[in-house]
Amino acid sequence: EEAPDTEIPAVSRKIASISSPLRAIIRLRRRYFVQKKSRLHLELPWEKPAEFVHTRLLQRQLSRNRTGLCGPSMSFFDQSSFERSQYFTFDTSVEQHAMKKQRRKKNRRKSRMVLYPDKTKKYLPTEEKSKAKRCLLLLMAIIFFQILNAIENLDDNLQKYDLDGLEKTMHREVFGQKVAVESIVELLKDYLATHIHNKPLVISLNGPTGVGKSHVGWLLAKHFRSVMDNDFVLQYFVMHHCPSGVAPLTCEIDLAQKISDMVTRAEIEEKTPLFILDEVELMSPVLLDTLSRFFEPNQTNEFLNAIYILISNIGGGEITKFVIQNESAELLHQHRGAEELLSIIQPVLHDVHPLWKSADIIPFVLLEKAHVINCFLEQMRREGLYPDQKHVENLANQLSYYTTGDKQYSKMGCKQAKVSLL
Repeated sequence: EEAPDTEIPAVSRKIASISSPLRAIIRLRRRYFVQKKSRLHLELPWEKPAEFVHTRLLQRQLSRNRTGLCGPSMSFFDQSSFERSQYFTFDTSVEQHAMKKQRRKKNRRKSRMVLYPDKTKKYLPTEEKSKAKRCLLLLMAIIFFQILNAIENLDDNLQKYDLDGLEKTMHREVFGQKVAVESIVELLKDYLATHIHNKPLVISLNGPTGVGKSHVGWLLAKHFRSVMDNDFVLQYFVMHHCPSGVAPLTCEIDLAQKISDMVTRAEIEEKTPLFILDEVELMSPVLLDTLSRFFEPNQTNEFLNAIYILISNIGGGEITKFVIQNESAELLHQHRGAEELLSIIQPVLHDVHPLWKSADIIPFVLLEKAHVINCFLEQMRREGLYPDQKHVENLANQLSYYTTGDKQYSKMGCKQAKVSLL
């Protein structure tokens, strides 16, 4: 019994030795625990399980019966009334309240979650650049520079061949063939825009005699000799290079050798050779077969970069008939009339030889009397003669013409005009 009395002063002495703030904390801590215990006894029924609530209600009923506040018959908390009674709650049941509470906790946990790559790092991750995106940008840059280079090469080639100057010269010196000249220049511009092709360019000039086909070939040869070396232009006349007494096999070997040598040299210097083949209607089937092999698309690269001009009178009768039947100058000098005339000539050329299937056919129409007079004047200027208009008209009246309505078309074109002038 004396032991506790001796211990109490010791404890009080220890407490007295502690500083006043610490003693205040200890008192607050004790008061907190006391309030916490009292709160556990005063919690509401829906915050505890059903068995605990039932036990607490029975304990309260017994305590009230003992004190005599209510009699047995007036007891509000007897067993039968407790089982039948319903309590006012905001929830339908304790189980639903517990489920909702768990859901709120889960939602609260989800809202508190922060998605970081690492829990220890509370900053946004660095964005990694995709290698595929870099490759795509590099590919786009390469394509852009290739397109730019192609455009520059296009301008360089057109300036190198001076096709604008060629067009002006042909319009000035070729009479009555406006549509034909525009078609030839357009084909040359499209082909010479680049040095890479999938087939050679083959242009066939067809029409009656004296309408300017050979003159166009002469102008093309003269122009390309001025912009390129003379070694890359070949004018092949059948009557001169392959006379009637020479064997066709010899002419075939000679023509194939000339084309192969020129194409090989042109490929080394990155130039496009020009072959002008006149009087093609006089070529033997052997020579036509040789030419058709050079026109095929499935060849080596050097044979694809070449221009062939075929000049012949094949289809001249069909063109003459078409011009006489369609005497309207508006139709003959429009592309629509050229397309209609082309549909008439193509079957005739395909029947002669299949090589014309790979050629761009350009028809030359008949010349009017005014065009023949211009031919006289141009020829006199070239000869250094003073052009007398009356004398020229008298010479033009001596020629023969097709007369249809108010139009007069020369039967022999400018070829007979040159002979008459001489």
